[in-house]
Amino acid sequence: MLRTIRLLCTIVTTFVLAVALGGPAGATSDPPESISLPNGFRPEGIAIGSGPFAFFGSLANGSIYRADLRTGRGAIISEGPGTPSVGLKIDERGRLFVAGGTAGDARVVDARTGKVLASYRLATGAAFVNDVVLAQGAAWFTDSTNPVLYKLSLRGGRLPAEVERIPLTGDLVYGAGINANGIAPAPDGRGLILVQSNTGTLFRVDRSGATRRVDLGGETLQNGDGLLLRGRTLYVVQNRLNTVAVVRLNREGTEGRVVQRVSSPLFDVPTTVAAFGSRLYLPNARFTTPPTPDTTYNAVSIARP
Repeated sequence: MLRTIRLLCTIVTTFVLAVALGGPAGATSDPPESISLPNGFRPEGIAIGSGPFAFFGSLANGSIYRADLRTGRGAIISEGPGTPSVGLKIDERGRLFVAGGTAGDARVVDARTGKVLASYRLATGAAFVNDVVLAQGAAWFTDSTNPVLYKLSLRGGRLPAEVERIPLTGDLVYGAGINANGIAPAPDGRGLILVQSNTGTLFRVDRSGATRRVDLGGETLQNGDGLLLRGRTLYVVQNRLNTVAVVRLNREGTEGRVVQRVSSPLFDVPTTVAAFGSRLYLPNARFTTPPTPDTTYNAVSIARP
């Protein structure tokens, strides 16, 4: 009888674990390499939190799409305002910080309900609020048109009433085309790293806005777009080159070396990158394909180099 009870307990425990893991005992499932997005969506930004969900912003109308990384299935969770959603980041409270592109604004969206928690006017006149990073107790937004960072201080996690505008000074000089684009923390946690797309140059930025060119040993990062930092490794998406550059930085983020470049036949002008587990996830913006309401879009995953 005791042996029978033990056997039954083993069977029940195995079944419970299998259900928790999403399949029968002993089964394994790999995450999908491609995640379909709505036709006409025009993805640009991606954010992934602690759970297996990715969030994508639409350049077409600003809607936010949530996808399950285990199955690839998803849905629109927040209807857009009719203006772009570009770069995205999510915090530990489940709040999505969304860069508003040509609208010159930003908003904060509840990732569970899709409710807009706050909206901010960042710029008046011509602007392209491109990307955002959460670092040093604040959300920092780049503007590819104007040499300024926009800072939302998050003291105690509270959303601020107003935005701070921090002029960019020093080595970074704006020119024609897309200037400051992707942004990430510096490895030492005391500064920021941003890429200037039109020159392929990396810069370290102090909290004051002072910029210093990162010494890459003569390398450039042409068409540099989204950035992702892991330890001292910086992943730089080179969008129209269909490439991710892997850069090893020093602790201060003032020097770096391109140690690898990776690509994939699945890439179709990826713009930015987020990580979950051992994989990188990139939305294909398909900038070389004329956008229509019926144009198909997806995001792809690759093993993290």
